[in-house]
Amino acid sequence: MSLTAFVTGATSGFGRAIAQRLVADGHRVIAAGRRADRLDALRAELGERLLPVVLDVTDADAVAALPGSLPDGWREVDVLVNNAGLALGLDPAPKADLAQWDRMVATNVTGLIHMTRALLPGMVERDRGHIVNLGSVAGSYPYPGGHVYGGTKAFVKQFSLNLKADLVGSFVRVTDVEPGLCGGTEFSNVRFSGDDDKAAAVYKGTEPLTSEDIAETVAWVVTLPRHVNINRVEMMPTCQASGPFAIKRQG
Repeated sequence: MSLTAFVTGATSGFGRAIAQRLVADGHRVIAAGRRADRLDALRAELGERLLPVVLDVTDADAVAALPGSLPDGWREVDVLVNNAGLALGLDPAPKADLAQWDRMVATNVTGLIHMTRALLPGMVERDRGHIVNLGSVAGSYPYPGGHVYGGTKAFVKQFSLNLKADLVGSFVRVTDVEPGLCGGTEFSNVRFSGDDDKAAAVYKGTEPLTSEDIAETVAWVVTLPRHVNINRVEMMPTCQASGPFAIKRQG
C-alpha cells in the first residue's frame, strides 16, 4: 500500500534519509524544511513522488494554514514524521544561553505539537494515519549539559504516549523513535555553532548510528499492519549505553 507521508526537517540528516527511504519504498513524500535550495535538490533527485514545501515549524500561522494549502491529491496525509528539531549548546544550566533554550522549546516542543494538531484531525476523520515523533534517548537518560534538550525530548516521549491514549480504538497510530549517538548529520555542528572540530570529537573512535538506520526504523513502523502500534523504539549503537549515577564525594 502506497502512503502519503509528511516529513519535517527534510533538508538534511534524518529527515532527508527518511524521505529518500520512503520514496524508494514506493510512497509519496511531502518534504518540508526551511532551505528551498535543498528541497529543490531533493525533488530533482527523487522525482514526482516528492513534493517540496518550504516551512518553518516555528511559524504557527504557516503550520495552521498547511492542511488547506497542500495541492489537490496531497491533502490526505497518512504519515506525519515530526523530525524537525535541534540541540544547542552543552554549557551547564547556570551558564546556558536562554535564547538557545527558547529556540529548542519552540522547535522541539511547540513546532511538533502545532504540526500534530494541524494534521491529526484529518487522520481521525479518515480513521487511518500515523504520527511518528523523533525523540531521543536524552529524554530518558540525563547527561551534563542536556538540560533543556533532554527536557524537550522527555516531553516528546510523554506527548506521544498521551496521544496514543487519546486515540485508543482508532486506526491512528503514534510512535516515538528515540535514537542515541548518531553520526553523519548536522546535529553536532548545529549544537556547537558550526565548530567542526568539536562536532567531530563527539564521534571519534565510535561507530554511531546513521541516518539510514533511523530511516529503516521509520519505514518499518509505518508499514506494519494497521492494528499494530509500536509505542516507542529506543535505539543505540553498540558502542553506547546509559551511564552510571554521578556521585560527588567530599574530601
